Amino acid sequence: MASVEFKGLKKYFQDVHAVDGVDIEIKDGEFLVLLGPSGSGKTTLMRLCAGLEKPTEGEIIIDNNVVNDLPPRERGIAMVFQSYALYPHKTVFKNIAFPLIVERLDKREIRKKVEWASGLLGIGHLLDRLPSQISGGEKQRVAIARALVRKPKVLLMDEPLSNLDAKVRNSARVELKKFQKEIGVTTCYVTHDQAEAMGLGDRIAVMHEGRVRQIGIPEEIYHEPADMFVAGFVGVPPMNFIDHDGVVMGFRPEAFLPAELMNDEELMKFRITVERAENLGSYKLVYGAIGEARVIANLSPRYLIRDGEDYDFAVRARDVRYFDKKSGKRIKK
Repeated sequence: MASVEFKGLKKYFQDVHAVDGVDIEIKDGEFLVLLGPSGSGKTTLMRLCAGLEKPTEGEIIIDNNVVNDLPPRERGIAMVFQSYALYPHKTVFKNIAFPLIVERLDKREIRKKVEWASGLLGIGHLLDRLPSQISGGEKQRVAIARALVRKPKVLLMDEPLSNLDAKVRNSARVELKKFQKEIGVTTCYVTHDQAEAMGLGDRIAVMHEGRVRQIGIPEEIYHEPADMFVAGFVGVPPMNFIDHDGVVMGFRPEAFLPAELMNDEELMKFRITVERAENLGSYKLVYGAIGEARVIANLSPRYLIRDGEDYDFAVRARDVRYFDKKSGKRIKK
């Protein structure tokens, strides 16, 4: 396997700074997730790594070698795209084997590698079927097996689960994390889905407007956001923000509870007017206002809240984060 490093990486398309000075080191065997909204530069960064785009500035280093001028086939990488890109007229076996056939490997070696990759992903029983005869989740596993069969140094994945329905996507996420750990391949994974990022990543790099806003383990990204963008982007529902004594005060909806339930800690209390309550089965979202600021609370569905009434809510002081109003950056207090 191999480490990957981006040093001062930039990619400009005329006046558009798609990637604008990115510095990231992906450790050998690490699962790094690039998380951000559409247009944040995450897919462009992956395409630069794969050799599908040339950088405007900076270096791409794979396995301690600068690969800026190397073609994709010489970088030791494999890429899985959002679309499955399977050959409809070829069996699952031939789809997985295709890159090995192109390399003209011995037939016995090809079968051995295909059986290894398909067994790892639990699709060995599908080898004789056509893509039209298998499910969307199985097609995605075939695409991943095709990438793995060459045993690449680095695996690049661009939103590979986005075409799956919610139930299949959740199970596929578990399987993906499991086999990545089993084979230990260095993986860079692009997504706009924060649940995927939190569930899959050893570390997460949050991107916005071509730059990395924060990089860290999932718990750090969620609980200790570096700025208001990260705080507002990561988390469903997003962090609440209130102007308070010249700064912006932020706190998570699950930390914002009726004051009567919180009487044993240092608290910050607020009177809110409830605009709407949504009972979503396992939890209830309460939408309200503190002055002109809109806030959301995440409560137990058993707690009775009526629309249009005022309630006293509170948040523990240790759960509050502060941000500079102008720059949006985190202020330590």
